[in-house]
Amino acid sequence: MTTPTPLTLPEVENLARAAHAAQTDKAGRPYAEHLAAVAAGVRARGGDPDQIAAAWLHDAVEDHALTEEWLDTAALSPRTKAVVLALTKHPGEPPESYARRILATPGALLVKEADLAHNADPARLAVLDAATRDRLTEKYARMRALLGLPA
Repeated sequence: MTTPTPLTLPEVENLARAAHAAQTDKAGRPYAEHLAAVAAGVRARGGDPDQIAAAWLHDAVEDHALTEEWLDTAALSPRTKAVVLALTKHPGEPPESYARRILATPGALLVKEADLAHNADPARLAVLDAATRDRLTEKYARMRALLGLPA
């Protein structure tokens, strides 16, 4: 059995954009803008191609844009797959166990750091209503603390 040629980063980007095409963020913006920002954040933080690919796919399984079965058979590195799975929150999962899984998975913390940075961007939060903005700001600060990231 031959191993398939891994997807290139442009192929992963195109796949992620297509998978999330119908999705918008809380502000009504195309969700792919968030994925692009997280991928750029990973790159800016010195992330490698496995982490950049994971950034593009970090919400795909959680948001049901792609299935875990698809991920299992996808032409991606085992490390990319592990990071995507580490960043996939499970329904009802306590933030502490989610953070432990991220910290236990090589490469996942950098991707989550870029994700949190974009999620907590004041310009992005400014368009939300005050209650949502306050709830999310607290949620992101708590996750940064659980992960040992600076405030």
